Amino acid sequence: MRTIKYALAFIFSCAILLGCGGKEEKKKEGFTYENKKSTTKKVEESDPNQVVLTSNDQMKFNKTEIRVKAGKKVKLTLKHIGKLDKKIMGHNFVLLKQGVSVSAFGNHAATFAENEYIPEDTKDIIVHTKLIGAGETTVIEFDAPAVGEYDFLCSFPGHYAIMKGKFIVE
Repeated sequence: MRTIKYALAFIFSCAILLGCGGKEEKKKEGFTYENKKSTTKKVEESDPNQVVLTSNDQMKFNKTEIRVKAGKKVKLTLKHIGKLDKKIMGHNFVLLKQGVSVSAFGNHAATFAENEYIPEDTKDIIVHTKLIGAGETTVIEFDAPAVGEYDFLCSFPGHYAIMKGKFIVE
């Protein structure tokens, strides 16, 4: 009886092992196993002035520091990788001039809902993107400002406290 149990266990194990191997996986057309993040990094390493910044539903940018070269065009792509609508969890990228207070600007911007939280009466901004929601992407191109350190943020109400970073021009 014991021998029959071992024989059945052996046959069952062999059947499972044979069933798991030997088949070639078919790939869908256009599908790749490449890590897309590594492709993005390669582009940024070859041209630091091509910046891809993502934002999510947890109110976070994927970068808190962006480094670009002075005297060159900057192409910044902002992608919202979350699932929430821009009325609930909208994000933008705002690059402030040197010396502008992030919190003072963020509080002021919160009163401009009709203008996607970009104050119409300010001279504190170097450049900004439009406000985007889930699955949306926006691209802006601009000349890198003078060598130095600048603040960037999302101006959606309350987001500036977490969604901010340094834009460093070298």
